[in-house]
Order: sequence, then structure tokens, then C-alpha cells
Amino acid sequence: MTTKRSPWQRTHTCGELDLAHKDQEVVLNGWIENHRHHGQLVFLDLRDRYGVTQIVVDSEANGMVAGTFETVRRLGAEDVVSVRGKVRPRDADKVNKNRSTGAIELLALQVIVLSEADTPPFEVHDKAEANEELRMQYRYLDLRRRPLQEALMKRARFVTAIRNFLQQNRFIDIETPILTKSTPEGARDYLVPSRVHPGKFFALPQSPQIFKQLCMVGGLDRYYQIARCFRDEDLRADRQPEFTQIDLEMSFVEEHDVLDVVEAMFVHGMKEGFGIDVPQPFPRFDYFEAMDKYGCDKPDLRFGMTLVDCTELAKKSDFKVFAGAVATGGIVKGICAEGAAEKFSRKGIDELTAFVTGLGAKGLAWAKVTASGLEGSIAKFYEGDKGKELVAHLGGKPGDLLLFVADQKKVVHKALGDLRLKVGGLLGLRDPKVFRGCWVLNFPMFEWNDEKGRWQFAHNPFSAPVNWDITDFSVDTDRIRSRAYDFVMNGWELGSGSIRIHRPALQAKVFEFLGISPEQQRANFGFLLDSYKFGGPPHGGIALGVDRIVTLALGREGIRDVIAFPKTAAAFDLMAEAPSYGTPEQMAELHILSTAKKPES
Repeated sequence: MTTKRSPWQRTHTCGELDLAHKDQEVVLNGWIENHRHHGQLVFLDLRDRYGVTQIVVDSEANGMVAGTFETVRRLGAEDVVSVRGKVRPRDADKVNKNRSTGAIELLALQVIVLSEADTPPFEVHDKAEANEELRMQYRYLDLRRRPLQEALMKRARFVTAIRNFLQQNRFIDIETPILTKSTPEGARDYLVPSRVHPGKFFALPQSPQIFKQLCMVGGLDRYYQIARCFRDEDLRADRQPEFTQIDLEMSFVEEHDVLDVVEAMFVHGMKEGFGIDVPQPFPRFDYFEAMDKYGCDKPDLRFGMTLVDCTELAKKSDFKVFAGAVATGGIVKGICAEGAAEKFSRKGIDELTAFVTGLGAKGLAWAKVTASGLEGSIAKFYEGDKGKELVAHLGGKPGDLLLFVADQKKVVHKALGDLRLKVGGLLGLRDPKVFRGCWVLNFPMFEWNDEKGRWQFAHNPFSAPVNWDITDFSVDTDRIRSRAYDFVMNGWELGSGSIRIHRPALQAKVFEFLGISPEQQRANFGFLLDSYKFGGPPHGGIALGVDRIVTLALGREGIRDVIAFPKTAAAFDLMAEAPSYGTPEQMAELHILSTAKKPES
């Protein structure tokens, strides 16, 4: 059975027509983007998500339906119309090479107004100058802009490519609960009160972590999900209270099995979704190797300028700053900025010094390499052979700029690692169209929390230790390594995962060391611990942030630019005005009393 199309319905989209459609009569539907009046001629730019077509309305056109010209003269921006007309070529000097339909125009024979629009609060153009809050308040208008539509369409293609890849590799798409139990996973939970169980709360999942591990116990072998996750935490440009991740888990695997699959999946998704070729293989760094070379655990590999340990050479120097740092158990490290000597004036170097002191360093030592030796703050301490040895140690040559930080290791890595990124950016070495990925492996299992005065898990409490036979986590705690790994691209952490603990006794020991009592273990994780008693397979997995990946691939400023309906930095929906206060009736049904004072309207 075929359904008859109504006369106003489109036969083509606004991005489809070209010279092959010459002299055809077609119908287009869309929004008026621009309208220009020239006496007896009116030009309209008609937009839908596929493109823009120029419409010509000529009061003297043969075949025009009566009243059409008068109707068109009254139209305004964002009115929704149906246009029936004839496709004709544009004059050669009028062709718009920046538009897929730029070689043709549509001579209107009839225009039907489908919906009239009020004057929008901002101009709906690709380069809208309205502030972000206004655009988020009227997000449905912002969604008409091509940059946002392009981001969402490419995001959809990327996710589809990921699904296809995983399904072809024997993964099962499994939905896990959204209403679940509150468990301590590092961030605050969003709690949902239960009406039918007074005083009790569900929690929205921070991740499907426990459930995907239970899928492995259930023998499902290869699980994946494009999962919605929720975390009530302080926000940044790359965070939202609700976000999407590619979540997967595999049974009977070691690290390299997970990494190989994810690497191939990511490369496939980037190619299919964004047309980006990402070079392989991705380097794999031990955590401490990454910290030593790049000063951070998410290295940007688009350029070199690695950190070089100069501590031994510093011991030979009369430079008191270096000697003093070494004498107090610190280190000295430097970077060599190739060809940068002439690009940084003394004022520029002073700005770099202010940058590292803002990160906790005591100062910045520097020298410019010349044909005759060194010039700069440390030049007089490194003359002759000492200077040549230092330059050779950093791989320098005339025209290079050497930068040093001397302090305790943690301070040196933070200051010099961030300085490396800053200098790389100033020198144009961080090209947003270049993509370099890597893996960072064997993270510390625990990290010290100064505020709470105790150890906490570094990744999550389910990550297995490198040494499966460890019995006492209180000895050399800072040296205990986990089988956790991060996927990093261009200095962004895009994914995090690990080989999991599948032995109930070992999992209980980890919980105990973290201060989770046996009673709390039962209350929060009893069903997981019980499941392992019935045969838990070795397993591991990862979760990758879809929002971050799309943001990076498209070179956008933050993840709000690639999400259809994002929240503000204060976790507020300006369009829907959410969250909002519950009514007295709702609160009573949920058995909730609020101590918050509702502001007067």
C-alpha cells in the first residue's frame, strides 16, 4: 500500500538539488534563513539540516499561483514554508561555490506558509554571536545552526560505526539498570526517592561498572553498551552531570587483548564517523615512564620536547638553585624547545616563569643555545665543557631554548609538564587536526587523600593489582601497581579501564584496606562478592567518553558543543529550567521534607 503525499510535502531536501535536476518541478520544505527584496524580485535562502537552497520569487513568473508574491513579501526569518518551483541554473557569475546547491536556484511557483515565527532572540546563523547562556536557553533555535547539527550528525555516525564494529567482533549490546543502588565509586550519586518504598532511594549509575562485571560472571563473555552515566560533581568544560560512554567488558583476557580491540575500534570509529585517519600502533607507556618523560599521565604526543633528568649534571654545577634542590632530595629536569630561542624575548620568558611559579615551582632557569655557548640565567654556571655537556644531554643545538625546574619530583613534573604543553601551544606544535594516541599502563593502585588523611583507590576499587599474591596493602602502599590503564589522545584522557579483581577474598582485602568494613561491603557490594563465589572468570574492560572523543575530533572548545541539550557549569538546564522544586503533593507522596528555603518569586 502506498500513501499519497500531500501537495505541500517535500520531494527533495534543501541540500540535494544540482544541475542534474534542471527544469524539474520540485517541492522544498524548510526555514527561511535570509530574505532579500529587490522590487518585483524576492530572494529567499531556505534551510533544512541538509543544506540551503536559494529561492527566487518573481512577480511576473509564468505559472505562479495567485497571491504567492504577496505572501512572500510578508515572510520573515525562521518562518517555516513549503515552496513548489522549477529548478534552473544560476548565471555563471552568480554561482555560489561554498554551497552544495550553489549552481542552481528554484523559481518559486507556489509558497505555502506552514508556520509563522516570532522574531528570534538571536540571529540563527552559523556564526551566531549570542552568548552561550542565551543559546542554551533557546537550545532548539541553536540546534538549527549548521555547526551544531554537523557535530550531532558526525557524533551519530561515530556511535553507529562503534556499534557495528563491536557487533562484528562478537560483543553483545546489553542494557544495565538506570535505577540502581548507591555505591561509593568516587563521585557523588544522584539519588532518586522511591514512592513505593518510603525513605529509600535509588541512585542513577555513575557507570555500569558492577553490572558489566556481573555480565562476565553470567557467561556473556563480551558485553558493550552506549551507556548514559550520571555524576553529581563539580563541572568543567569537559564534564557534564550526565554523559555518554562506550562501555565494554571481556572475559578470559589480559591487558593487551582489551587494548588491541579498543585501539582497532577507535581507529575504525574515527575514520567512519569523522573521516580522520589515526596512525597506529599506539605507543604503550608504563605510568612512571609517562610521568618521567612528560610530567603527566596523559601525554600529548603531537610533539617531542620530553622532560630530561639533569640531576646528575646539576650536582657538578655551582648553581645554588640546582644544588639546593638536589641537597633536599629534589631533582632537576629540563626541556629543549627546538628553534625557540629567538621566539621568546626576556618578557616572554618572564611570563613563562610566572606560569610555573603559579603551579608551585620556585622559579624557572633558562638558557639560549648559541654557536659560542649559552646565554641566559644559568649561562655563567655552565661555561665551556659544562655547557657543552648540558646542551648535548638535552639534545640541543644553536637556536634552541632550554628551560629547567628544580624542586621536589612532584612539583617538577607538574610545573615542567604543564610548561611543555604551554610552550608547545605557543610554538604551534599542538595542531588540532593531528591525532596521536597512546596507552598508559600500571597506574598506582592507591593514592593519598590529604583532606581525608587516608589512602583511596586511584582508578576504582575493582582494579586488580599487578601482583595477584599480595597480602598486605599497608606495606609500600605508594609502590603497589594496579592493572589499570588509560587511553590518551592529544593530552586528553578519553578512556579508563583495568583488569578486574575476580577473586572474592582479594576484593574483600582491598575494600578492607580502603576502610570499608565487612558490614559496609555486604551492604554496598554483597551481590558482587557473592557472585564470585560461583565462578568469576578473569575479565577486564574499559569505558571511553563519547562526548570527549567527539569534542576532540571536531576541534570544539568543550563538550557542550557536541551535546544536543547540555547543562550549564552549574548543572542547570536553562531551557527546561531544571532542576525545579517539587510540589507539596509530590513531596508528600515521596515522604520527603526539604530544609531548603524556596525563594520568593
